[in-house]
Amino acid sequence: MPDHVPATSTPLSRPIAPIMIAAFLVLATSACVLEIVVWKALGAKAATLDHGQTTTQNLAHSLAEHASHTIQSVDIAMSGIVELLKYRTPLPERLNSFLADTVSALPQLYEISVLDADGAWQYSSLAELPRYDTADRDYFIYHRDAPDTALKISRPVKSRLTGRMTIVLSKRVTRQDGGFGGVLIATIDCDYFNAFYNGFQFGPGGAIGLLRNDGIVLIRAPSANIGADLSKTELFTKQIGLSPVGYYRTISSFDGKVKYLGYEETPQYPLVVTVARSESEILSSWRAALRTDALVGAMMLGLIVVSAALLWSQFRFRRKTERELFERERRYRLLSDNIADIVILLEGHGTLLYVSPSVEPVLGLHGNDLIGKSCFDLVHPDDKERVLAATAQPSADSTNTVAFRIARADRSIAWVEIRLKLASEQDDRGQTKFVGVLRDITQRKMMEDELTSLNTRLAQLATTDGLTGLSNRRTFDGFIRREYEACDVISILLIDIDYFKGYNDAYGHQAGDECLKAVAKVIAEATFNTSGMSARYGGEEFVIVLPDVSEADALRIAEAVRLTVRALGIPNAASRHGSVTVSVGVSAKTESTLDATALIGDADIALYEAKRHGRNRSFASSALKHSFVEQVPLQFSPDQ
Repeated sequence: MPDHVPATSTPLSRPIAPIMIAAFLVLATSACVLEIVVWKALGAKAATLDHGQTTTQNLAHSLAEHASHTIQSVDIAMSGIVELLKYRTPLPERLNSFLADTVSALPQLYEISVLDADGAWQYSSLAELPRYDTADRDYFIYHRDAPDTALKISRPVKSRLTGRMTIVLSKRVTRQDGGFGGVLIATIDCDYFNAFYNGFQFGPGGAIGLLRNDGIVLIRAPSANIGADLSKTELFTKQIGLSPVGYYRTISSFDGKVKYLGYEETPQYPLVVTVARSESEILSSWRAALRTDALVGAMMLGLIVVSAALLWSQFRFRRKTERELFERERRYRLLSDNIADIVILLEGHGTLLYVSPSVEPVLGLHGNDLIGKSCFDLVHPDDKERVLAATAQPSADSTNTVAFRIARADRSIAWVEIRLKLASEQDDRGQTKFVGVLRDITQRKMMEDELTSLNTRLAQLATTDGLTGLSNRRTFDGFIRREYEACDVISILLIDIDYFKGYNDAYGHQAGDECLKAVAKVIAEATFNTSGMSARYGGEEFVIVLPDVSEADALRIAEAVRLTVRALGIPNAASRHGSVTVSVGVSAKTESTLDATALIGDADIALYEAKRHGRNRSFASSALKHSFVEQVPLQFSPDQ
């Protein structure tokens, strides 16, 4: 093979062509990388701001709900007290005790008190009534002069009792004649809200505020500017007028920083909750990611330059490789075209690249018609997953073999076996190649299916009763031993058909078999879709095992079986009931039960009691007096 390319070869093989292609690749990919970095940065910034808005508004909503519920619980308690004082004058010791209990039940309250019409303390949750009056307080003057009965929220005031900043909730006490009867007040220490708000991480420059809707700052965390008037800010002059819930970019009136402010006005009370986060804090994670993206972009550009340099050397090697591959393929086709099995070549996604001519005599299909189609389209739908799995984890050192169905040209179904081997592995799944050899195994598969069917039938015959279709005695013995050891709670029902010998004598054994089948069907339905088992115990006796079922529940199941059998209405002249009935003995595992055999014995004794008491009934082992049972000899024949 010549080491150089002739002068008449295509431009791509000339020395200048690889250089031009490499240069174009560097420019094009570099532009793409830069565009992707810029596009990602802009998109990430928008996403970060959107996430910040969602987070801030969700927090504002949650805090608004908290503030509203905090006030509402106090409002409800105060409304009841105001209504009481309108019609009655309670004894001080009784109402004071009630007020103290109310404060204990509402952790946000410091105290709740009643002021008379002159501002003196009349009742209080405090241990001792304060001696000063409050006639000079704004809230007292407001309620004295206005008949408004709604809850009033004061601006923060310094408590004369504690010396701390306090929010006073007040309601007018109106006498029955409509006159002013005083004021009911409840105080909330500002530290209650501060402690709650300081538990949130809102970053440097962030803040949470609780304001009245007239702009007065009630609470601000971090603590600052309590009592300030913000009514002239954009929030109250514009934003709340547009919507009671919002989010906007602003310059903080507290520290002059650019911030995003989320707010929500509570519908029940004149309160506004604000959550402010600095723009720099919101975008900090985006800036860090941007630096990382820029570094990655620079590294990618470097890799592109190195890749372009390597590309030129690959062009020289390409020609030689292509010729070698052509020779290999020619020899491969020579072999595949002259063997009886079907040889295929497919790429990683299943597209057929080559199908040997032997496909026509085997399947009646034409190889050229299959090229370019997906091999999975030819596979029977029920077998497609197994064929996909055979190509999912290729290995150059092993061969994957799988059998599946495929439609012949005449629409008949053939079973084929394919042996798949990895021919070439690439990072790109579409460039990976598989070689497969298919062989018709239809006859073999038919023989295997027939053998499997026979084995299944034999297994079924070994575990079931041939007449009734229930589990046989051998299967029951193994099941009861396993379940007895595995379950702390287990019950067993021993069922006997009453007067069955007389039934056989009167109607014949063929009718007796039909009777057994009918009763067995009822018994089988008792454990359908459960973890229990229904089995033929012997002759006309049946048994039901109920794991994890108590004796009381088992007795109810026994009664359901008994009543259902009686409802069949099968005539039985030998029975005093006139129809086929059953008697049922029920027993459950207890601490005194030695083993599974003892459990069955208890059920047998209970069955005897059901027979002794007239048949057509269920009897529980726990109802027996064992001393009595041991002394009474058996008085009936199992054939009766």
